[in-house]
Amino acid sequence: MSESGTSPIVPGSQADHPRYVLWLIGLVAVGLSLFQLYSAGIQPLGLFYQRSIHLALIMMLAFLMFPIFGPDRRRGVIGGLLDLVFFAGAVITGGYMVLFLDDIIGRAGFWSQTDIVVGCIATVTVLEASRRAVGLGMTVIGVLAILYAFAGPRGELPWLGQFLPGILEHRGYNLDRLVGQLYLGQEGIFGLPMGVAATYIFIFVLFGAFLEITGAGKFFIDLAYAATGRQRGGPAKAAVIASAGMGSISGSAIANVVTTGAFTIPLMKRLGYKPHQAGGIEAAASTGGQIMPPLMGAGAFLIAEYTRMPYLDVVKVSILPAIMYFGTVYLFVHIIALKQGMQGMARAELPQVRDVMGEGWHFLLPLAVLVWLLVMNMSPMRVGYYAILTMLAVAALRFAVWFFFVAPKRGEPVTGQALWQAILHGVRKVIDGLELGARNAVAVSMACAVAGIIVGVVGLTGLGLKFSAMMMAFSGGNLLLALVMVLLASLVLGMGLPVTASYIVLIVLVGPALTAEFGVPLLIAHLVVFWYSQDSNVTPPIALAGFAGAAIAGAKPMDTGFQAWKFAKGLYLIPLFMVFNPEIIMGGPLPLLLWSTLTAFLALGAFAAALEGYLFTRMSAPVRLVLLPAIVAVFYPNLTAEAVGAAVMALALAGNWLASRREAAVAG
Repeated sequence: MSESGTSPIVPGSQADHPRYVLWLIGLVAVGLSLFQLYSAGIQPLGLFYQRSIHLALIMMLAFLMFPIFGPDRRRGVIGGLLDLVFFAGAVITGGYMVLFLDDIIGRAGFWSQTDIVVGCIATVTVLEASRRAVGLGMTVIGVLAILYAFAGPRGELPWLGQFLPGILEHRGYNLDRLVGQLYLGQEGIFGLPMGVAATYIFIFVLFGAFLEITGAGKFFIDLAYAATGRQRGGPAKAAVIASAGMGSISGSAIANVVTTGAFTIPLMKRLGYKPHQAGGIEAAASTGGQIMPPLMGAGAFLIAEYTRMPYLDVVKVSILPAIMYFGTVYLFVHIIALKQGMQGMARAELPQVRDVMGEGWHFLLPLAVLVWLLVMNMSPMRVGYYAILTMLAVAALRFAVWFFFVAPKRGEPVTGQALWQAILHGVRKVIDGLELGARNAVAVSMACAVAGIIVGVVGLTGLGLKFSAMMMAFSGGNLLLALVMVLLASLVLGMGLPVTASYIVLIVLVGPALTAEFGVPLLIAHLVVFWYSQDSNVTPPIALAGFAGAAIAGAKPMDTGFQAWKFAKGLYLIPLFMVFNPEIIMGGPLPLLLWSTLTAFLALGAFAAALEGYLFTRMSAPVRLVLLPAIVAVFYPNLTAEAVGAAVMALALAGNWLASRREAAVAG
């Protein structure tokens, strides 16, 4: 986001669209946002009505925004005709369900030929829209899931079943049965992932769009600079804090990088951070925004729906781990600043807290209303609706105060024409926010639609239970090995899927094993999988947030990716702490909570110091090696092991501090 408060470029905003296509994109996008606001705050709709209308509008928008042959090529006559065919498929997908829902429910499994044909159209249309909006990887996995359902003695492709390993064999399903599962039931395309995307996620993406369009990003970044700018490595610490604030709302680590990174990365480089370090710090911090309450990049809503737990419980349990993660990144930043002898920024270069609050205090009111209503146990969708209304009301009130009271005192002209122009400008801002929110929601909604296909096939074939049996066999019943397998699976899935889709697919596959076989509490299992799903943002060879940071920093993508991977190591350690200390994370006795929190922070600090080889001064290799088993001991659920590990770390860090004092005395 630029300093003027304009939003970053979003997918599908290419300037080479014909004018009539741009008008259609704006019309469909604004219509979608208005529909979502209507159903969120005025007239809630039934499950299938809400999801089918949402999906139809999202796919119409996808086919308008993304030409069939790619964003760099014009549509042409053939491309235009194909896009028109798929656009019609999107209308049919949602329209048929809305118009004939009662008849479909009445048939209850005895589907007509028209049902099956429309279901096939819907499936193909969803896969194509996903290819354009999300990427080929998601579509390929969806197609593989469908082929897997067809493989088997009774399936459409019995010969394919011969190539399946024994544990993955199943009876196979015909076209009618699969289409009924994917399109005409509640476990496929219109399943839980689409339900969350069509309600909670969209309304908060829209809320984030209004924050972007009104300049909230600059407010949060300036506030972070005012708080940390004078410290060592100030801009990097500001990046961590600003990314924690904006990242939870933005819903995308990459969007977080390009908005906050546009400000923080150049300043980090100017202060002395190497380009790949600056890009890596921003990527790691931005990824953390997805695990930061209250919104957690919309992940909290998915977890609450899947676990059937109150949204507030998910947020409460997530607070301490999120603070641990950002504490780790913050400490890495501080250690590098010490190691490279950096200083803070001059006071004259920094904004003043008073000035920042005077300019943007109104951005805090919608957030306060949002948190208050969530605490009052109001529906998250209705909370998002009221938060958006609060933001618009506060912006209108602030303008009225400025126009009628502040401007006259400054001698600025207050005329009817000026008022009319200001009102038109405000209306344009609102329309821009409605359009931006819909555009930003396309990718996540399409990912959820294809995730619904995968979830539907997993439920139909029993693949989840088979995957759980495989996990038990490969891990030998060892929980740590099972978690390593989950981590590797999330990394592989994350190379082709967005974080949300990766989490949905993985929890369906490994969730039963973690909870039933290894005894991990349900909420902790979901949080661990959700955390591990973030890993693909910062882990080479496919580190999308890291690559976005590299583009801004002017650094090599792989170098930046490895730096991001290093700074984000809390994504590996903290889930282990959650798994082995669930009673603490979920609210144990206060003395035990304080002890475990203290030792966990000590371990994370020691881990950062050992990895960098520096804390107060350079750390020798033997000391770094001694710290590693001590760190592992602290995360092990045994009080004696924790105490010994904490003592070893405390002695090692104290020795490093004494060594720094001796060096300072000699130098002095």
